[in-house]
Amino acid sequence: MASASHIRNFSIIAHVDHGKSTLADRILEICGAMTERDKRAQTLDTLDLERERGITIKATPVRLDYTAKDGQEYVFHLIDTPGHVDFNYEVSRSLAACEGVLLLVDASQGVEAQTIVNAYLAVESNLLIVPVVNKIDLPSAMPAESAQELEDVIGIPAEDAIFASGKTGEGVRDVLEAIVARIPPPPGDPEAPLKALVFDSVYSSYQGVIPFIRVLEGTIQTGTKIKFWSTDKEFEVTEVGVFRPALEKTQVLKAGEVGWFTAAIRDIHDAPVGDTVTGAKISTLEPFPGFKPAQPVVFSGLYPTETNDYPKMREALEKLQLNDAALNFEPETSEALGFGFRCGFLGLLHAEVVQERLEREFDLDLIATAPSVIYKVTLTDGTVFTMQNPSLLPTMDRVTKIEEPYIKLAVILPEEYVGSAMQLLVEKRGIMKDMVYVGRRVELRYEVPFGEILYDFHDRLKSLSRGYASMDYEQIDYQEGDLVKVGILVNNDIVDALAIICHRDKADSTGRRIVEKMAEVIPRQMFPVPIQAAIGGKIIARATVKAYRKDVLAKCYGGDITRKKKLLEKQKKGRKRMKSIGTVEVPQEAFLAVLSSGE
Repeated sequence: MASASHIRNFSIIAHVDHGKSTLADRILEICGAMTERDKRAQTLDTLDLERERGITIKATPVRLDYTAKDGQEYVFHLIDTPGHVDFNYEVSRSLAACEGVLLLVDASQGVEAQTIVNAYLAVESNLLIVPVVNKIDLPSAMPAESAQELEDVIGIPAEDAIFASGKTGEGVRDVLEAIVARIPPPPGDPEAPLKALVFDSVYSSYQGVIPFIRVLEGTIQTGTKIKFWSTDKEFEVTEVGVFRPALEKTQVLKAGEVGWFTAAIRDIHDAPVGDTVTGAKISTLEPFPGFKPAQPVVFSGLYPTETNDYPKMREALEKLQLNDAALNFEPETSEALGFGFRCGFLGLLHAEVVQERLEREFDLDLIATAPSVIYKVTLTDGTVFTMQNPSLLPTMDRVTKIEEPYIKLAVILPEEYVGSAMQLLVEKRGIMKDMVYVGRRVELRYEVPFGEILYDFHDRLKSLSRGYASMDYEQIDYQEGDLVKVGILVNNDIVDALAIICHRDKADSTGRRIVEKMAEVIPRQMFPVPIQAAIGGKIIARATVKAYRKDVLAKCYGGDITRKKKLLEKQKKGRKRMKSIGTVEVPQEAFLAVLSSGE
């Protein structure tokens, strides 16, 4: 076992796509954790979804053995973290298990929005920061300028930066030597009562819940009687182990080490993430402060297409919540879609990823409704309530005011794209607060209604800036807005799951866009199907799905005209009768049509 003085616990943090997972690959290679046979890009991205999208979604821990230049043996615990703003919660959880971080900056892109946010997260957690300027092999790389930008924007001295390339492996040894020299060894007394932090967990159908822990004090081994601080439930440890990156069994985990254990924990609620594990008989005096629970900001309804899948979906959501503590859900029903769940997410990408993981990992077929934010509604009798589902908004004669959440938005982009970005922000009802020059680029600071940037803002920002813009946001407060509910009627029936809330000025264009899109995707029937958008009782837009027409005259070769007229009249009556009893199947594409922008 390595002594605590030879252990280093660190995370890699950066803006999305600055090369964290690739640098982690080179570190694994140098430390001998990857054989030639196992070699593949982004080794620590284990989900299929991560590999397809080329992003990290889950923070992944791994234990490495490193021999320094002076011949000393060290044990590294590395946690590769996501860079996308929606998975910030994963980052903050990982940092709690570390003493230091590698802060990566892309040599061609410089300091981006998430670089700043993640650096501040590390400073708040009192971690030592080792700055690394990555991707120096790129033709457009400007390492010295990027290091200077780190100093100007975040205050990390430029001479501390290490220049490296995760792709070619250049400078990676220097990074490892800097980890040994600069990051402090973990504190903690192996003789003290057990105190360990659960920073993540997964569910195995054979072993139950497997908590991932950082041992802060004491030791944990097979046979140890433990209890969870928040639930007071006691268990006996059956296995302990480390990450290589696959789960590998060991005899014992001591203070300062990162690993996992199993204890036949069947109920996923018994081992919450952020909880403290301690000895059942001799307990630690106080728990680790844990994490602030993640506040979901985007809400969307998820419904199984097969009603019988409802119990299976509840179980799937509970298992996924164990591995993704930022996911919230509660049951809800919809007249159009039956039984389902109202789920809370940290952002649109998070919502997309959760839906895809449910469909792939648990073999479910789901329909998602339009995402919405939380609104505060004040009624005429003085009652104030929060509302996540637009279809629950009372009629406007009972509402005094609706308040919507605002966010503080920072957009960093090259100077030549500032004009078009400002135009987009004005269109999204943004209020300009400041404009600051950050190194070679400009930072725009705006206050924007959160609902406005929900659907297509990020995509449009990326396309107008040719991919150079980066954004970050945090919620601030609620402000009153002139908001209305746009309801959608299909064949004169209200489809509650398609209701949206938007600003009165945009209601007409939004309603028109939705009905036109839906008219394209709803299949034709034997009768015409009207699709309408309405505010209260007032129809603001309409499109019609034309009817199929059966050729009833096909067999009339010549003959009297009155016979043809009779057949056409008969067809008309039949169509009328059909229309009054006809119900229309609304496909999943129609729900997606509500989300897609009109660009």
